[in-house]
Amino acid sequence: MANISLFIGGIRPLPESGRPTGIYKQAVSSALELGPEGFVGDQQADRRVHGGPEKAVHLYPSRHYARLAARFPAAAPLLVPGSLGENIATTELDENDVRLGEIWYLGTARLQVCQPRSPCWKIDERFACDGMAAFIAEQRLTGWYWRVVTPGRVAPGDCLERESEASAPTLAAAMQLWQAHRPDPAALAQLAATPGIARHWQQKIEQRLAWLRQNPEQTPSPVKAFHVKPENL
Repeated sequence: MANISLFIGGIRPLPESGRPTGIYKQAVSSALELGPEGFVGDQQADRRVHGGPEKAVHLYPSRHYARLAARFPAAAPLLVPGSLGENIATTELDENDVRLGEIWYLGTARLQVCQPRSPCWKIDERFACDGMAAFIAEQRLTGWYWRVVTPGRVAPGDCLERESEASAPTLAAAMQLWQAHRPDPAALAQLAATPGIARHWQQKIEQRLAWLRQNPEQTPSPVKAFHVKPENL
């Protein structure tokens, strides 16, 4: 069981580029309806990489903020729960505590862990700190996305409760395997076949697996675990 805080937000411009973003969230003090694509009232600016049924709800572990503040002290006053665009914040869970595909209750809704977050360059601009998104990805301080299995109503005082134990790897172990220099193909194939995994992440794993099998002697390129700023901004 884990106590949580809830956050939603609209679309605002970033301070430097003016590009629209949904990263700015505000704490919620009343119950919200949660549907297949997220909380009613929450918005995402770039639907190509944010939102949708397999990125419906984002949880970010609040314990990660201390590490971010230590690495980026100039941004420390801004690094508080909700500031990385998460919908759910908790001090009681991180990527080592949840397993890929497992289902949790929250209010009257049921959520499924389906993939890690891929940090975006907009994090760097939001905090005026170059390299923060890359650090989050490299250190695997990403949080994760939930798929909404059963829509429902969620209030700030509700707790996350695991429905049942799963035999799948923890999200931390899954990310470590995915980002490994040359992971064991059998283990990678097993990860791709994990019930409940997000289809887009599954496709990326399958593509990497195919390359590794076809090029057993070559050095693979590092996994792209965050979204780089487009050059045409």
